[in-house]
Amino acid sequence: MKDENQRGSASRRRVTVRYDGHVQGVGFRFTAVHLGSRFDVTGYVLNEYDGSVRLVAEGEEPVLLEFLRAIRLSPLGRYISGETASWSEATGEFDAFGVKF
Repeated sequence: MKDENQRGSASRRRVTVRYDGHVQGVGFRFTAVHLGSRFDVTGYVLNEYDGSVRLVAEGEEPVLLEFLRAIRLSPLGRYISGETASWSEATGEFDAFGVKF
């Protein structure tokens, strides 16, 4: 049984998204953090060496879906040419949502 202080409860999920396109050098990470502050999510956003951006977020699934929708509808959307998401159980390892370097 999971400890209730651990954020990995059954109702919380994790989504890992790979964004492709011209997503580096356009403020993607910092805009994602700003948008993330509007939602009850934890995790990080990270530039990958291949030019993509990885976003890992945990929260309630409907909240995560709204967060991802907000990213697509923001000015960042014009830079995204591909988006691949995978879902899993939340681990509760994050305290906030921020940029990972």
